[in-house]
Amino acid sequence: MAQEEVGKVSHFFTKIGVAAVITTKKVSVGDSLHFKGVTTDFTSTLESMQIKQESVESAGAGSDVGISVAERVRAGDIVYRLNH
Repeated sequence: MAQEEVGKVSHFFTKIGVAAVITTKKVSVGDSLHFKGVTTDFTSTLESMQIKQESVESAGAGSDVGISVAERVRAGDIVYRLNH
């Protein structure tokens, strides 16, 4: 399965399980994302995303978005979109 880089984790908010991601390409709710780092490696469907605490359906390159994640991520982890 092909994948393309769409962003990088800049911070993880442990108490609320949210990853702050700086996007390098457009991402949209419904995308299948792969979080990969030194100790991080999992996939999940992007179910909700926020910019400055406002829910959005998609975000363009260069956006600083908050993404709810089921597992811990770390600053520097790369975010990929899976292309089916």
